[in-house]
Amino acid sequence: MRGMRVAGLVALIVLSAVIVTREPARRPGAAPAPSPSAVTPSVTVPPVSAIDRLAGPAAPADLEVMSFNLRYASITPPNSWGQRRPVTRALLRSEHPDLIGTQEGLPIQLRDIESDLGPDYDRIGVGRDPGGLGEHMEIFYDRTRLNPLSQGHFWLSGTPDVPGSTSWNSHRVRMVTWVLFADRRTGRRFYAVNTHLDNVSQIARLQSARLITDRLAGFAPLPIVLTGDFNSPAEPSADVYRILTVDAGLRDTWTAAVRGPAWGTIHNYEPLIPDGERDDWILASPGVTALAALINTHEQAGQFPSDHLPVQARLRLPG
Repeated sequence: MRGMRVAGLVALIVLSAVIVTREPARRPGAAPAPSPSAVTPSVTVPPVSAIDRLAGPAAPADLEVMSFNLRYASITPPNSWGQRRPVTRALLRSEHPDLIGTQEGLPIQLRDIESDLGPDYDRIGVGRDPGGLGEHMEIFYDRTRLNPLSQGHFWLSGTPDVPGSTSWNSHRVRMVTWVLFADRRTGRRFYAVNTHLDNVSQIARLQSARLITDRLAGFAPLPIVLTGDFNSPAEPSADVYRILTVDAGLRDTWTAAVRGPAWGTIHNYEPLIPDGERDDWILASPGVTALAALINTHEQAGQFPSDHLPVQARLRLPG
C-alpha cells in the first residue's frame, strides 16, 4: 500500500514537470500569448481594378469589357512573350473582365492566357489563316457570367465565308469572330464581335468596315458589342470610324460619362503619348449604356504587356 502511494506521488511530480516545461516563458508584465482561437487568419485581398478606382464598384448588371491587342508571342527579347506574360497575367487578374476581345494571339499564347485566367474562363476563336492556323481574333469570357449560345467567323474579303481569303490589297488575312451570349445574371442576350483591320491597305480597311456593317445588320435587334484594333483613328473625320459609327449606327464607348486619361493606344514600347491616336475601340449599340471607359496603362518595372494599351468599358445592356 505504501509502495503504491510512493509510485503515485512520483507520477504526479513527473506530470507536473511536463506541464511546467510546456508553459512558454513570459517576461514580467508582458501580455499573455493569445489562444489559438484568438489568432486572426491571413486573408488575401484581391487587387482593386483600374476601372473600379475610376468609377467605383460595378453593379451586378454591369458588364466589364476589354479590347486587347496582345502582340503576337515572339520569343526574342526585348518584349518577348516570356517577359510579357507575367505582366499580362497580373493585368487580367486585376481587371477580371467579363468579356475580352483579343487580337494577334497565337495558339501557345492563348493557352497561356487561358491558364493564367483560371477555370472560370473559356475562349472561342480560330486561326485566321487557311487550316485554322495563325493569329486568332479570340474572345475570352467568364463562363460563370456568360453563356455562349451560338458562334461564327467570317473573313474580311470578297469571299467572307472562305477561311483564309483576302481581297482589296490587304497586307494580311483579316477576319471577325462573333458570339451570341446570354448573361446568366440578367438573362439578357447580346452579340460580342471582335476584329482586327488591316494595318497597310486603307482600301481594305474601308471595305472591311462596310462588310462588318452589312453582317451586323443581320444581328438586329439584339445589342452588339464590337471590340477591335481598327488601325484607324477614332475620329469623326476618319472614314472607317464614320462607317462603323454613322452607317452601322454603333456608338463609341469612350464618350461614356466617366473616363480615364486619354492616351494613344499604340505605343510600340516607347513613352506613352497623351491624347494620342486611339486605334483600339469598343463600340456598342445605341441601347447599350456606357458607364465608364478606360485606356489601361498597366506595366511592371517598365515592362508593358503589349505594344498596345488595352481599352476597357463598363456597359449595361438594355433591359
